[in-house]
Amino acid sequence: MAISAGDLRFRVGFFQRALQSDGYGNTQSEFPDDPEFTVSAAIVPKLGGESIQAARLVGRKHVNITVRSSGVTRMVSESWKARDMRSGVDYNIRSIIDPDGKRQWIEMLCEEGVAV
Repeated sequence: MAISAGDLRFRVGFFQRALQSDGYGNTQSEFPDDPEFTVSAAIVPKLGGESIQAARLVGRKHVNITVRSSGVTRMVSESWKARDMRSGVDYNIRSIIDPDGKRQWIEMLCEEGVAV
């Protein structure tokens, strides 16, 4: 699927965990309230699924988030989370690829409905 500028209809914020000392020699981390940066993106639903968690059936929804490749978007890793800034939905980033190998776009397989 070819992406064009007109497909980037969503504002997506990217959040990196902030590591803090707990005072006992360990580090704990929380996501900040404000994103590191926001960019225009395309969000395309991929597939759904179900899993068993705590003896209950839980639905999962996967999406592909595509953004322009830039210095800041190339910093994002699987330990970050993405948020649709309009709807407030958080996504756990599962994998990140350069779909055409030209460093023009970054495509992230993300999952909604799981702990991030």
